[in-house]
Amino acid sequence: QVQLVESGGGLVQAGDSLRLSCAASGLIVSSFDMAWFRQAPEKEREFVAAIRWRGISTYFADSVKGRFTISRDNTKNTVYLQMNSLKPEDTAVYYCAASPPWSDLQNQRHYSYWGQGTQVTVSS
Repeated sequence: QVQLVESGGGLVQAGDSLRLSCAASGLIVSSFDMAWFRQAPEKEREFVAAIRWRGISTYFADSVKGRFTISRDNTKNTVYLQMNSLKPEDTAVYYCAASPPWSDLQNQRHYSYWGQGTQVTVSS
């Protein structure tokens, strides 16, 4: 049984940093394209960042480029999202997702597995 468990969310002030973690079981993160999506209240879920299964390439939404980084620790089978210079508009539930390799990273339908989400709230 595959499980993706996110953690690390919370309430922070604008300008602060947070690191989200996505601990995987039942799959090997280095064998999947891994991504983070987010959904703000009354908005559709949107792509945030992704890392290819080989871990060579990373991709980011324009809204987070230069502020967020995505990484993976194969020894812990965990994917991370480091979020710096947080803004109130980053407030959302953040989801971790796993897709078979070489997928269209921004297409949610390509992702086979999803976590339950972790809330990030950024106050101004």
